[in-house]
Amino acid sequence: MGARSMSMDEGRGGAEQPEEAAGPGGTEQPPQDRQPPQPQPPQAPQAPPPPPPYGAHGQQTPQQHPQDQQHPQDQQHSQYPQHSQYPQYSQYPQYGGPGPYPPPGPGAGPGWGAWGPPPAPKPGVIALRPLQLGDVLGGTFTTVGRCWKSLFGISLIAYGGAILALALAAGIAYGFVGDHLEAVVDTPAYEDPAWSDTLPLIVAVISLYVFALLAMVVASAMVSAVCPAALQDAVLGRPSRFGEVWRRTMARFWSVLGTGLLRALITAVPLLLFFGLALTVTIASVDDGSSPGPVIALWLLGLLAMMPLVTWLWVRFSLAPAVAVFETAGPVTALRRSARLVQGSWWRIFGISLLVYVMAGVAGYMIQIPFNMIGTFSMMPGLSAAGPEPDPAEVFAVMGVFMVFVLLGALVGQLVTALFPQLAVGLLYVDQRIRKESLDVTLAEAAGVPLTPAPAPGPYQG
Repeated sequence: MGARSMSMDEGRGGAEQPEEAAGPGGTEQPPQDRQPPQPQPPQAPQAPPPPPPYGAHGQQTPQQHPQDQQHPQDQQHSQYPQHSQYPQYSQYPQYGGPGPYPPPGPGAGPGWGAWGPPPAPKPGVIALRPLQLGDVLGGTFTTVGRCWKSLFGISLIAYGGAILALALAAGIAYGFVGDHLEAVVDTPAYEDPAWSDTLPLIVAVISLYVFALLAMVVASAMVSAVCPAALQDAVLGRPSRFGEVWRRTMARFWSVLGTGLLRALITAVPLLLFFGLALTVTIASVDDGSSPGPVIALWLLGLLAMMPLVTWLWVRFSLAPAVAVFETAGPVTALRRSARLVQGSWWRIFGISLLVYVMAGVAGYMIQIPFNMIGTFSMMPGLSAAGPEPDPAEVFAVMGVFMVFVLLGALVGQLVTALFPQLAVGLLYVDQRIRKESLDVTLAEAAGVPLTPAPAPGPYQG
C-alpha cells in the first residue's frame, strides 16, 4: 500500500490539506490509530434538538420539550397537582374491580374489589337490605325488647280475656249441669250413671270446648295483628306507643281474623276430604267384618300423604296476616299477596319459620314447668284434707288451686309461643318485599335516612 504526499497549494490561500490514505483502487482507508468520538456530558439545551431517527426497534427516544421545563420562579407552584394529575373517570374503582383506594377494612363484602360496599342503613331493628337468618332472629329479639309494653300488654289482654271468658262460661255451665254432675259422681262404682245425667254433661263439655276454641282463635287473631302493628314502628326506629299500636291492631283485627279463618279452612279442606274417605272405608270394613289391618294402613299412609300438601299450603299463606296489617288488605287479597311473595322462596321461609316455631315451643314448655310444679305441690295439702271420699265442692276447690297455676303458666308460655313466631314471620314479609319490590327504598325515605351513604373521601394527595 503506497502513500501519496500532498504539497502545499499556494493558490488556495496556503491552506494545509490533511493527508488521506488510499487503498488499492483509490479507496480511502481510515488510519489505524483513529479513536471513536467520546460522548460529551449533557448540557442544557438552548434550542429544540432535531428528532432522532427511528432506531432498529422503531421507537423514538422521548425528549422533554423546553416548554415543559419549569422556570425556577415557578418551582413553588409545582406542589399543586396539574389538571392531568387528577384521576380520570377510568381510574376510579369500577364495580367488581380494584381501585386506587386503600385496602378494604373488616366487613368488606365480595364483589366490590378493593373497596367494600357501603353499610346498609339501620334506622330500626333491622338493616334495610335482604335479611339473613341471624338478622331475622336478632330483629325479633330486639323488637320484643323495644316494644314489650305494647306486645305483652295487648297479648295479655287478648289471652287473659279469653281465659276469663272461658272461666265465666265454665261457671255458667256448672250452674246448669251441677246437679247432673253430682248425680254422676255419687253413682256407685258398680253401676252405670243414668243417661239423663250423662247427656247434659256431654253437651256442656262440647259447648265449652267449642267456646274455648273460638276464644283462642279470637285471641290469636289479635296477637297476629299486634305483631305487624308493632313492627311498623320498630323497623323505622320510631318509639312504640301503646295507644297507637292498639288503634292499629283493632283497625285491622277483623281483616286478620277473616284471613286466619280462611287460611285454616283452605288448609283443612284436604284433611276433611281424607277423613271423610277414610271414615267411609272404615265403616264399610267394620260392616263386612274384614281385618282392620288395611284400614289402619290406609289411615297412616293417608296422613303421611296429606302432611306435605297441608304444610305447603300453610307456608304459602303464612305471610297473609302481615299483608293484612301492613297493606290494609282484605282476607282474599292478603292470601293472594302472600302466595306471590312466598313464590320462589318457599324452602327458605319454611326453614326459618320451622326453626322459630320450634324455638318458641321449647321456650314456652320450659316456662310452664315451674308453674306446673308449684300447682302440683299446692294441691297436695288439699287432697290430704279431703279424705278418701271428697265432696264435689272439695274436689273443685283443690283442683281450682292447681288450675290457677297451670293456667298462669300456660298464659305466659302462650305469650312467648305466639309472639316470637309472628314477629319473625312479619320480618320475613319485610324481607321478601325488599328482595322483590325494593321496599328498602320506601323504608329509608320514611325513616329519613340515606339508603346508600357515600364513603368518606380519602386523604388529599398532591
